[in-house]
Amino acid sequence: MKVLAFDLGASSGRGIILTYDGNKIDCEEIYRFRNEPVNLFGHMYWDFPRICREILNGLVCCANSGHGDISAIGIDTWGVDYGLLDKDGDLLGMIYHYRDVRTNGIEAEIEKKLGMKNIFLMSGIQNIWFNTSYQLCSMKKFKPEVLALAKRMMMLPDLIAYFLTGVMKNEYTAAATTQLYNISERKYDERILRALELPENIFPDEVIYPGETIGYLKTDIAAMCGLSQDIPVIASACHDTASAVTAVPSAADDFIFVSCGTWSLLGTVLDSPILNDAAYAEGFSNEGMPEGKIKFLKNIMGLWIIQECRNLWLRRGEKLSFDDLEKAASESVPFRSFIDVEDTVFSNPGSMENAIQEYCRVTGQFIPETKGEIIRCVYESLAMKYRYSVERLEELTEKNFEKIYMIGGGCRVNLLCSFTANASGKEVISGPAEATALGNGINQFIGLGVIHSVSEGREILCRSIDTGCFCPRNTETWDKAYDRYIRVIGKNN
Repeated sequence: MKVLAFDLGASSGRGIILTYDGNKIDCEEIYRFRNEPVNLFGHMYWDFPRICREILNGLVCCANSGHGDISAIGIDTWGVDYGLLDKDGDLLGMIYHYRDVRTNGIEAEIEKKLGMKNIFLMSGIQNIWFNTSYQLCSMKKFKPEVLALAKRMMMLPDLIAYFLTGVMKNEYTAAATTQLYNISERKYDERILRALELPENIFPDEVIYPGETIGYLKTDIAAMCGLSQDIPVIASACHDTASAVTAVPSAADDFIFVSCGTWSLLGTVLDSPILNDAAYAEGFSNEGMPEGKIKFLKNIMGLWIIQECRNLWLRRGEKLSFDDLEKAASESVPFRSFIDVEDTVFSNPGSMENAIQEYCRVTGQFIPETKGEIIRCVYESLAMKYRYSVERLEELTEKNFEKIYMIGGGCRVNLLCSFTANASGKEVISGPAEATALGNGINQFIGLGVIHSVSEGREILCRSIDTGCFCPRNTETWDKAYDRYIRVIGKNN
């Protein structure tokens, strides 16, 4: 049986065929496209019409490459970003990018209206400048006329599914990223909406869950793409992190994951949320997972810093691959400088290279100059941040974990995996890199009834993929460096 997973990230989108033969799952990329923001009149947007066009191209490619017999389609994207629909079901304007500056200053207004801790205790979501709640409050302040016309709010994967099926459904894992959804009561929280003065009528009373059918390909789209119109679009754990964590290849129920890409999402899976002062203080969130479970996680700046450095150097005409940068880092002197990857100075600087150097200067450290020194500083700092977050996670859950599962594109960076093992003192299992697409597919297969649970899907993955293993080394040296890292970033362990 075959399904098609559309996995959209903040820089690219892919169409991936997942084939399940009853024993193993095979993964084949059939289509890829760039997904870049549009800067227009001082704001950042997603090019949603182009995204839809690329989705259609992916469907055509699917039909023309011998995969017209797919049994279902699933979609996952990043969280928080949304579109508004009017009374006719038409999109009201362009979709803002989560890095747009329109949310600047909104946190103070939310604090005044509701209180940041209160909103966490209800939604389970930490206060971050790109949250859907911040974006909608900004729209109410600066574009009230647009919000007044809205009859439905839909998250980005919901919108893509609506484009394909004509059916409006809001999916649970995407809804849970908004900071407007009550993670305990499993509904959009009218107390939050009223306090923030947001229109309650644009939010549905119910959401659908991973594995449920959203609708079927519209007749015109099916005909245009050369596919059958009876192909269902299944909710695949539409938030990409939820799909990725579905594909953690662990035989045990308790594990730590690091879903490492543009962002690093570090956490574990629980039966119920942790909503207390300690979780709030340490920056952990509670997000939706298939089977009604909760991923308890911390959102950490990830490979974005590396990507931005490389993009800067490419613009200078220096053609460097990520492998080149990893090699340069491995050859550089260890532990000369650290940065706090969560510091807002790294959120969207004009020059990431300058931001790193200035941070080191201000904190009285060695200032990295070469590309290898800069990249090593970032990788070592990421590994130290992972250790710090793992320690807080174990305290909050009152559990001890033996292994860390590194999934997503970052698991291909052997240097980061080995640094993480050394820093944490825990074995690191790397892979799969295509965790999001695989998790998307597993949830589709569950919806089709050929796989019966997430745990069964993980067992199948263990048979289907190869993983790497990194054991801790030089832990005493890393422990000493960690003490210095803690002093640099100003944390009390």
